[in-house]
Amino acid sequence: MSQERLGRAIAKLAVPNIVSNITVPLLGLVDMALMGHMDTAAYIGAIGLGATIFSVLYSVFSFMRAGTTGFTAQAYGAGNHTEVSYAFYRALGIALLAATLVLSLREPIERVSLMLLNGSPEVLGLTASYYRIRIWAAPAVLCLYAFNGWYIGMQNTVIPMAIAILINVVNIGLSVLFVGQMQMGIEGVALGTVLAQYAGMVLAIGFMLTKYRVRLIAIDWGQLLQPDVLRRFFRVNADFMVRSILLILSIAFFTNQSARLGDNILAVNMILMQLFYIFSYFTDGFAYAGEALVGRFKGAGQQAELRRTVRLLLLWGAGLCVPFTVLYALFPSAFIGLISNQPDVAIQAKPFLAYMALIPPITFAAFLWDGIYIGATASRAIRNTMLIASLLVFLPAWRILMPILGNHGLWVAFLLFMAARGICMTLMAPRAIFGSNRR
Repeated sequence: MSQERLGRAIAKLAVPNIVSNITVPLLGLVDMALMGHMDTAAYIGAIGLGATIFSVLYSVFSFMRAGTTGFTAQAYGAGNHTEVSYAFYRALGIALLAATLVLSLREPIERVSLMLLNGSPEVLGLTASYYRIRIWAAPAVLCLYAFNGWYIGMQNTVIPMAIAILINVVNIGLSVLFVGQMQMGIEGVALGTVLAQYAGMVLAIGFMLTKYRVRLIAIDWGQLLQPDVLRRFFRVNADFMVRSILLILSIAFFTNQSARLGDNILAVNMILMQLFYIFSYFTDGFAYAGEALVGRFKGAGQQAELRRTVRLLLLWGAGLCVPFTVLYALFPSAFIGLISNQPDVAIQAKPFLAYMALIPPITFAAFLWDGIYIGATASRAIRNTMLIASLLVFLPAWRILMPILGNHGLWVAFLLFMAARGICMTLMAPRAIFGSNRR
């Protein structure tokens, strides 16, 4: 494949992901804006803490999306049509079992979550109201991990784009209706999320039945449950699960430490984190393209194409940093005013706006390497980099800096965590991605 054709292939996969990903932070912005114009900053904090609960909860199972993409893409590249089908069957089966487990444990999960989170009684009360409604979206969310992972592995990012756009447009519309028109408060935001996720699942099933039914072969249970295949499946996904849990726990830890600094600082950090998420969702468009292409070329044994893909992805990421860094450096105050009309929040945000301009250059490598490692199913290496970044960099930096610098120390520790991820994955790539001694 020529450099030009490879560039077009990356763009073809990345652009639909970017379009769909844009709708995710837009949803977060709408929810934050709706809560930011309530009578206290507690609503913003509650949305942040509630989202943290579900981020941590779903991180336990998010390996289904990553692992399914990697296995499917490699089977697709190798022309193994049987394994293409079985990769989906395994992921969907685990999703259904996981959803049953989550719903059966919803009350203990709520008690433990609220016990571990820091926040004022008002914030925690609103968080509980949000949780008790949104938890019912779990079956749809977990099944969509399996569907979207499989579609991306099949080199199709248009269908996940359509699903994501539907989910987020429906969610935004219902949130505005329930909160803005029906005055349902934080419960309206949660209910909109639940209904939108099920709308997305219906669309995912519809695409599977209309476009890919011929791809799905009848199940041979003996072949589906082959011990060697299952061992590799669970070994790789266990590493992805550890990586996802540590990532989300690190973000949750950041949120929880923000809450210790008061409702206004919690609101400030949750608003500023939206800028982090916006950049991450743009970069993830290329990371998802990396998952699909790296897995495909790895499965087909096309080493030269694999190396060119990695180089082009990193160049795209570096180029993407420039406009985001400029925007984040010049217009952060305008962004704060768009989200919240609370005067105290705007004033307390000013000392921390400079960190926003550091997000793109520090974080882009970590986001792109994630996609590359997932496509190559380099699970041990991606797990180890997260262990180093979270336990040996983030936590020690937080322990040293936050008591001295307060919220400044918290932000520095978080940015060091992201930088460590990118550096570690860059150093491990020659063996993990291009070598043979990996799993």
